[in-house]
Amino acid sequence: MSQSVIEIPGASAPAHKPVAKKAMSAPQMLNEAYNYQKPSSFSRGLRLDIKGVTILMISGTASVGDQGETVHPGDFRAQTWRTYQNITALLKSEGASWKDVVRTTCYLRDIERDYEAFNEIRTEFFRQQGLDVLPASTGIQARLCWSSLLVEMEAMAIFESEEKPGASTRNLA
Repeated sequence: MSQSVIEIPGASAPAHKPVAKKAMSAPQMLNEAYNYQKPSSFSRGLRLDIKGVTILMISGTASVGDQGETVHPGDFRAQTWRTYQNITALLKSEGASWKDVVRTTCYLRDIERDYEAFNEIRTEFFRQQGLDVLPASTGIQARLCWSSLLVEMEAMAIFESEEKPGASTRNLA
């Protein structure tokens, strides 16, 4: 089956200035998706700098190690703690912390079995972080990409930042 190319008038030149985007990584904690046994095409997170505001959009993150392996298979509590550690490393890689997180989405393989433990760990973790305003959050039961993973989380952080002319960002557009 051949694919057709559709010509769209004016599509070659954007009508707006693209937002600077930079891929986030924390290789000391977790590998890049393209290094998986079956490479995957996504960034661990994206940093967007818009007129003095930085937005960090962290992809679904789980209990994965620096070699792409599942860390703590079968242990929901340990996987949840490791997931928080991985997200913390991604936040730190961009000079942010959990105090900058405004939203999380939490995917649990078995929400009926694991939600109580998840909520206990989340409450303790946020207490340890000294959060006085908790992030908005959604909890969802979902089939995760690997059968060995029991929990996965996304996070979004927002903070004011100094715009630096000529700052080094990689445009992924």
